[in-house]
Amino acid sequence: MNDLQEQLEALRERVARVNQRFVEKYEEPAASAPQPHEQGLSGTLVETEHGVHWEIETLYPSHRRHGSADVGALAELPHDLLEAISEGAAPSAPPGEWAFLDTETTGLAGGTGTCAFLVGVGRITPEGFRVRQFFMRDYVEEASLLAALAEHLAPFRVLITYNGRTFDQPLLETRYRLNRSRPPFAKMDHHVDLLYGARRLWKLRYESCRLVDLETQVLGYERVGDVPGSLIPYLYFEYLRTRQGGRLQPVFEHNALDILSLACLTGIVPPAFKDSGGLRHGAEMAGMARWVLKTGDPAEARALFARAVDAGLPDELLFRTLWEIASLDRKLGAENQAVAGWTELATARNPYRVKALEELAKQAEHRAKDLGRALEWTCAALALGDAPELRHREQRLRQKLLGKSSSV
Repeated sequence: MNDLQEQLEALRERVARVNQRFVEKYEEPAASAPQPHEQGLSGTLVETEHGVHWEIETLYPSHRRHGSADVGALAELPHDLLEAISEGAAPSAPPGEWAFLDTETTGLAGGTGTCAFLVGVGRITPEGFRVRQFFMRDYVEEASLLAALAEHLAPFRVLITYNGRTFDQPLLETRYRLNRSRPPFAKMDHHVDLLYGARRLWKLRYESCRLVDLETQVLGYERVGDVPGSLIPYLYFEYLRTRQGGRLQPVFEHNALDILSLACLTGIVPPAFKDSGGLRHGAEMAGMARWVLKTGDPAEARALFARAVDAGLPDELLFRTLWEIASLDRKLGAENQAVAGWTELATARNPYRVKALEELAKQAEHRAKDLGRALEWTCAALALGDAPELRHREQRLRQKLLGKSSSV
């Protein structure tokens, strides 16, 4: 072998050694890449025809309590529980056919650029309350997640969410369409968004009706070490950069607890719409009375308002409720009761005093035909708050009285 051949052979060996080092460093087989369970996350890798994604299943056993709520009692909820709160739209269906859904997303504003990287679905079973969470470890796994979610939701008849009608469902429908898939929600019989019922029941009693606040105020459950919802998108973006799944564990727990609290509140909110007799707090009765009034039964609403007053209300809510009672009395034809209510409001300092005086003036003029008394009520109202309508009423009444006196 001449010198040139020896040099070429040495060069080949050198290139081979460099290639081998490159393969060992940069082309490590995909199977040896760290998986989420190796990074602090339990769960299972699930494969669908659209790829793979991660799933976690959590059981809250039937003997467990979530604050004051009994998890096992969820299976005993009546089949027609959701009919009243949905005004008859929700079908009578066993609790096992209710799906409780909540998402964690890459942003809180929605829009086509926002993804649901984690979707949790809770269901009531004989063993307890189960939560299955569908997680995409990267954007490429979204199609697989959505396909598995649609298959999982197929047996359920009722979807239950908290603010899901305006956020979770529209967001997921957008993601399905962007992935050229059909959203699964149209196949379900009804969607109950518990936020609206909770607000009707508790917005007059509590400062906030956020799910986590009601969890504390109504269920008596205090979370320890919970991650704020506003930080969840940032934690997911951090995971995408670092692949350190352990930092996401609080997000999974946050999502699962939201769904469990949603289910427990479902055992409290809809029964109040079905039978308001169990209400004990005045503010709850007043809130329910307004809902009943909206659905078209003024007599029942009036009775609930009266119960609310008897149960005790803070001053601001008390005066508003007294005004609503007097207005209903007039609507129901109980004129004397309406006058008594307006008189009570007219004799105490409150936001409805001027309006009550004006109503008393109208009643005196048109019903009692007492123009002098009507003018007295109008002047009393003007002394508390000048208004063009009151000035016009005063002038008209004075002219009537002047004309009446001149004709005598």
